Amino acid sequence: MLAWLEMKKIIVALCLVPMTLVTAEDRTPGKEPAPQFDAHAAERFARLALACVRKEYPNHISHLLNSDADVAPPRKLTPAFCGCYDWHSSVHGHWLLARLARTFPDASYASEARAALQVSLTKEKIAQEVVYLDGKGRASFERPYGLAWLLQLGAELREWDDPEAKELSANLRPLENAAVSRLTNWLPKLSHPVRIGEHDQTAFALGLILDYARSSGNEALAKLAADSAKRFFLADKNCPLAYEPSGEDFFSPSLGEADVMRRILAPNEFAEWLTGFMPQIPTKADTKWLPVAVSPDPSDPKLAHLDGLNLSRAWMLEGILSGLPAHDPRRPAFDATAEAHKSAGLAAVTGEHYEGGHWLGSFAVYLTTKRGIRGSEQEHD
Repeated sequence: MLAWLEMKKIIVALCLVPMTLVTAEDRTPGKEPAPQFDAHAAERFARLALACVRKEYPNHISHLLNSDADVAPPRKLTPAFCGCYDWHSSVHGHWLLARLARTFPDASYASEARAALQVSLTKEKIAQEVVYLDGKGRASFERPYGLAWLLQLGAELREWDDPEAKELSANLRPLENAAVSRLTNWLPKLSHPVRIGEHDQTAFALGLILDYARSSGNEALAKLAADSAKRFFLADKNCPLAYEPSGEDFFSPSLGEADVMRRILAPNEFAEWLTGFMPQIPTKADTKWLPVAVSPDPSDPKLAHLDGLNLSRAWMLEGILSGLPAHDPRRPAFDATAEAHKSAGLAAVTGEHYEGGHWLGSFAVYLTTKRGIRGSEQEHD
């Protein structure tokens, strides 16, 4: 017990060190780099995913029964994504493994990550996933959160210049196409955005959908996502940021909205929109306007959400910052607040409790590898 406590202290201390993605090409000869998010730091997150990606139980399934024939274990219902507590966590757990294996191909865990992806993403298993998705009464299955993460996995595999990744990408394609079809049919019918801090949030999903569409060259989906975001959010003013967070949030409704709008507006337009939407942002390096959240019980599957909130807030703050003009006076506030949330969020990713350990690693990798920022590098609509 004492050894574990000491190890936990070390882990927390390491998490508090600010991390920035670095690869071999980023190092300057003769210059001592600052503490970085490298393959060694990433291993802890990779191990969390590897430990649960095929861990079938406990399993929280969202499964509609039409008859006795639908009573089956997760490995029969959704054989590719049957571990990691629930379907969407399994999906983004696989994304984590692909992301880290692609980013750090020579890391100690890379071969294990590749092997895990090969086991899960077979043609046969993906075919059964499509059958399940198309089953009667499952029109809203994992919509939009899980489906958006599936597209993120598809984008990661598509962009990975590797023979195995290309094979896995081809295997995943039928399910990827089914998800695109499901979201394409749904978005025009969605009359109002869902403004909550959990899975159903519209803004976060639109960001992932938009990034995927631009990465894959799906211009129709990119236009649909961008037009939907404008329809839902362009006229918004004076967001009630003081009402956040709710007790089970792992997303910020307000920041999520701003993070998708920076993807579709040019910097000057976005800055003007943000002034009307978030007039409370200070012009100095102040973090009091958005205090860090504290989970009262990381072992509770719902209360642990607040640990993830700090991580998602951090990447959304960084995303908003990336969309602002270089001279914007609010940049110090966003930068300081993002760092505060990043430190708190990473410190919570210990793996001590499975309730948080099965998904927080994915959020940490999305943040530290700056995956979401890449959407802002694409051409604006």
